[in-house]
Amino acid sequence: MSQAPPTLTDRIALARNRARTRNDALFLHDAAADRFDETISAVNRTFTCPAVVTGHPAFWAARHPGAQIVADDAALALEPGAHDLILHAMALHWADDPVGQLVQARRALKPDGLFLAACFGGRTLSELRQALAEAETATRGGISPRIAPMMEVRDGGALLQRAGFALPVADTDRFTVTYADVSALMRDLRHMGEGNALASRDARPIPRSMLDAARNAYSAPDPGDPARIATTFELMHLSGWAPAESQPKPLRPGSAAARLADALGGAEHPLRDDSHERGD
Repeated sequence: MSQAPPTLTDRIALARNRARTRNDALFLHDAAADRFDETISAVNRTFTCPAVVTGHPAFWAARHPGAQIVADDAALALEPGAHDLILHAMALHWADDPVGQLVQARRALKPDGLFLAACFGGRTLSELRQALAEAETATRGGISPRIAPMMEVRDGGALLQRAGFALPVADTDRFTVTYADVSALMRDLRHMGEGNALASRDARPIPRSMLDAARNAYSAPDPGDPARIATTFELMHLSGWAPAESQPKPLRPGSAAARLADALGGAEHPLRDDSHERGD
């Protein structure tokens, strides 16, 4: 029997954070939506049964009118084989079981249906993560979880393969955003609905001494204005297709109908066996 994934997210806290979202802080959702649009346009196909999995339904319903909007719950409210396009929009980084989310999305796709996802990647808030760790170590003698762990691009490709998608692709876009100070950055995160919702978080307010130490430890000034700070946001983009017989498939090893030497117009020479074994 497979074990349930560990609990990463306090869903009640996450819902509370998302309820405080301000539309003017969703600029990274805009960037993700624009990237979705570019990918869909490049596919050159008309999708008639789209669905969007997200924790920000109002924003994504406006960007994709007519799409079924589905909450990013552990069990997605998607019918098997009902959709030709599924977007997982800026929510996968809060999933306790990201593979499970992708598997459910694949099952909800028709054959040759397209899956696209955007979420925060591993370099997001790297400067703030380091500054908070240094500040908490200095003021409290240890660190507690304050920023959710986020996947690297190699992890994204592996997740798509594990979930059974064909033609999987994972890549990233990186954005540098500047703020007046650490307090302004953390305030913007709250307005994005991306405050700390980790199940293992320290729920106590950050004391003034720790916030002051984080300001001092933050080591990424804005090159254009040293009085401001620079912050990295990385968006992870995933794409894959529900398997279908019509999709191209790699040839089996040894099934080539022509020799490379013939294609290059060169002579073929057998290799001399120089292999040898070393003793202990």
